[in-house]
Amino acid sequence: MHFNELNLHPDLHRGIEERGYTELTAVQEQTLSQTLRGMDAAVQSQTGTGKTAAFLITIFENLLRDDSPRRKKALIIVPTRELAVQIEGEARLLGRRLRFNISCIFGGVGYAGQLAALRKGADIIIGTPGRLIDLNERGHLKLKEVGLLVIDEADRLFDMGFLPDIKRLLREMVPRTARQSMLFSATLNRISRRIATEYLNDPAFIELTPEQLTVDTITQKLYRVKSHIKPNLLLGILQQQKPRNALIFTNMRHSASRLAKKLELNGFRCRHLSGDLPQSQRLRIIEDFMAGKFSYLVATDVAARGLHIDDLEMVINYDLPQDIENYVHRVGRTARAGNSGQAVSFACEKFGKHLEAIESFIGMTIPVETAGIDKFATDNGLEYEIREKRRRRTEEGGSSRGRSRHNHRSEKHRQPDSRPVEKLSGQREAPAGAIRERYF
Repeated sequence: MHFNELNLHPDLHRGIEERGYTELTAVQEQTLSQTLRGMDAAVQSQTGTGKTAAFLITIFENLLRDDSPRRKKALIIVPTRELAVQIEGEARLLGRRLRFNISCIFGGVGYAGQLAALRKGADIIIGTPGRLIDLNERGHLKLKEVGLLVIDEADRLFDMGFLPDIKRLLREMVPRTARQSMLFSATLNRISRRIATEYLNDPAFIELTPEQLTVDTITQKLYRVKSHIKPNLLLGILQQQKPRNALIFTNMRHSASRLAKKLELNGFRCRHLSGDLPQSQRLRIIEDFMAGKFSYLVATDVAARGLHIDDLEMVINYDLPQDIENYVHRVGRTARAGNSGQAVSFACEKFGKHLEAIESFIGMTIPVETAGIDKFATDNGLEYEIREKRRRRTEEGGSSRGRSRHNHRSEKHRQPDSRPVEKLSGQREAPAGAIRERYF
């Protein structure tokens, strides 16, 4: 089905056309068939399937049809500042021909700009729960005026502990029968269904089958590899395939920072994104990545949830996710808006145990490729890492008065190997030239 077949306001049609959208995705077609008729909807939808456009088109069309003296407002609740900013950008593109005021509300920044936007009379408000509650309690945000509600990435909101905040916000709004509400979640789990049933007005439940959870245009592949040589395989893949850009996932934030440093030491322009970074820094990193100022971003799930990047060529699961649903979230960052993309996963002895559950969840077996010797590359950053470890040991040893004379003498007379070295798990350091003989 094509967008020009929908009965929409001409100015909204022009915005859709100028955005480059012609044919509806499955999620858009199923959602809009309900919401444009005024129905509530609870939608199972992964990222990259066009859900944002589905609820924005619904909002715009409703606001355009509303000719009452006091026009209702739309509120979009999201889990992160980054997602709020990206939805705001999409709303401004789709609504470029419309005269609606859009306000983006989130914490971690001052109030002045956000209060000024609300005072102007925001028609569409996109915000995170904490700041929305704060502004409502201060009297700057009137939730009773909300006639259109979207809860986006509901499962993520609940995972991050926002369920009490969501309920609190909903209690401040008009009854569910007096507003139109939409809930979007990567999976309609028990909590998402309960919220939809209790707070939406007889919603249509729109669910994709497991086979549809991963997009057909994503080429998925899996390598079985030991943990200690995962860096070498990653370097080999990046050197050989030379993706224009790639999002690389780790399960822990310290792993993300270390891996990003390793890639930098091997000549790749790279940054890392984790939940412990200040929001202003996280947003700047995302903006720089989307602008192409660096090509590779290493991230954790917490930091990257809701991250929408057009034309992302490759996603790499350096660590297989422990939460099986996060596999769908991760690989859905590529192959967006009809584009193709690659999703490469490493199954190691530590995280490979999650593979069976992931494959059961997505309803398919991920194709396995053999990681032959030609797939690996030498890690040129190891020499730096080893020097750093020796420096730290020296500093720690120098500050300890209990250091034995024997250890001091043995350190003093040890002859360092000046050749680049790489370290294998459970083995002594080996010259870089010998590492290839020990892979298999």
